[in-house]
Amino acid sequence: MVTHDITALRTVPDGRSVLRAYDFVVCGGGTAGCVVARRLAEDGRATVLLLEAGGSHHVPAIMDSTQWMWNIGTERDWGFVSEPSAGLNGRTPPMPMGRALGGGSSINGQVWARGHRNDFDTWASVTGDASWSYDRVLEIYRRIENWHGRPDPRRGIGGPVDITLPDNPIPLVQALIESADGRGIPFADDLNTDPMEGGGGCGLPNVLVRNGVERVSMATAYLDPVAHRPNLHVLLGAEVERIELRGSRVGSVVFRRFGQRYAVEVRREAIVSLGAINTPKALMLSGIGDPAELAAHGIPCRHALRGVGANFQDHILLGGCIWEYEVPEPPRNNAAEFAFFCKSDPSLPTPDLMPVLEECPFASDVTARQFDLPVGAASAWTLAPGLARPKSRGRVRLRGADPALVPVIDANFLSDPDDVRALVRGVEICREIGNDPRLAGFRRREVMPGALHGAALETFVRNASGTYFHQSGTARMGRPDDLLAVVDPTLRVLGIEGLRIADASIMPEITSANIMAPVVMIAERAGDFIRKTHGLG
Repeated sequence: MVTHDITALRTVPDGRSVLRAYDFVVCGGGTAGCVVARRLAEDGRATVLLLEAGGSHHVPAIMDSTQWMWNIGTERDWGFVSEPSAGLNGRTPPMPMGRALGGGSSINGQVWARGHRNDFDTWASVTGDASWSYDRVLEIYRRIENWHGRPDPRRGIGGPVDITLPDNPIPLVQALIESADGRGIPFADDLNTDPMEGGGGCGLPNVLVRNGVERVSMATAYLDPVAHRPNLHVLLGAEVERIELRGSRVGSVVFRRFGQRYAVEVRREAIVSLGAINTPKALMLSGIGDPAELAAHGIPCRHALRGVGANFQDHILLGGCIWEYEVPEPPRNNAAEFAFFCKSDPSLPTPDLMPVLEECPFASDVTARQFDLPVGAASAWTLAPGLARPKSRGRVRLRGADPALVPVIDANFLSDPDDVRALVRGVEICREIGNDPRLAGFRRREVMPGALHGAALETFVRNASGTYFHQSGTARMGRPDDLLAVVDPTLRVLGIEGLRIADASIMPEITSANIMAPVVMIAERAGDFIRKTHGLG
């Protein structure tokens, strides 16, 4: 392997030289990586290098909170595509993931949803570690948050992340609230309190938006305030290829930048925060994974962990239940100013549906062709049914030993019939809400799907389903006797010294809401674990 002189590289923002070795190398400057890098760099004795494959977050397309959907498919998106899913009638849905400093938090819908009490109590049970329980992670959330809404002892004030409610939402939102509340989905003035501890609710989502149009990403919240610290180096355009091991310990991180390969030494730990697709890819390219998978591509197995790449989960988002406006209304704030959580079956312990308002016509590749969609982003509104607790599981595999090859993503969407049943009910509930007389002034016509039933409605669900952009679970946390566990409850990769994972990959089960907030919480915990291990302040 030919590597080039790493000291020839310059960091951002002020062009400092990259060092040959760092105490900590954070692989991936996404939602989690920004948090981890900040927390480790707060002790001035520790040198920290943050490697990010994408570019800066200081570009108009990222900073304008109403334009987030138009980042998908650009250079700010990895452009992943799933393998054909039988549950989607053989479709190959796109799997967007952020490729810029801030990662998903720089291109997502900016919804801050912490997850349900039952999610974290399940994590505590699966790992045998009570510190992952709901009551304990609330302490971390309070430390993260700077909440600008109604005071509540469950919310934090003074943390690095500004969280608010949409300012002056479009008039449609109040009508949707009244319709949902009238159907037994109670209005809550904060969706992160009672609805996340009970049976659900509706209202305005918590959002990371300043001044109505300015995105708050983890790059702006965590990195920008410390960007000039002399012990923190940020290198953009640096795509991590693999982790070099020395015996059972991390030795260096190998990355490629503008066609040249470099290796940086790791003195203490490497933290992998590349997301639920690139994290298992990097581990497998490093010889860490299922021996059979590695052997199929001629990669020597350095450490056997069968669970690497397994347990892939994602929420499902349908495109969607659409109504044409009577009078067109441009989107505001994050262009998704209403959401609700409810149960497809009253007997369920946790809400399993999470529909969201999209303030534009939002359809899939198939449904966009099947229905007469109005033209223009402000021409229509969508209630997009969402599945919060999918039972279907997929897998991420290597396509080959060449790091340039895109991994194989077998999302396996809707392979479990319970997921289809839940989404059918989700469509029915969204149509009930959207066709309510209270919304008569906001709709010229229902665009889709109309009054479908039985097999026709199920076919619509399969044709309309796609990712909610919440890929997770592919390096799951668990007990040492769990044959598919990849990390322990302190996020250390089992059997390897000096290597941790901090991103959505470690989720044993996906949380029952948007995953940005729990990823930030995971990263904060990783920072705590690492600082405690190495005696950092």
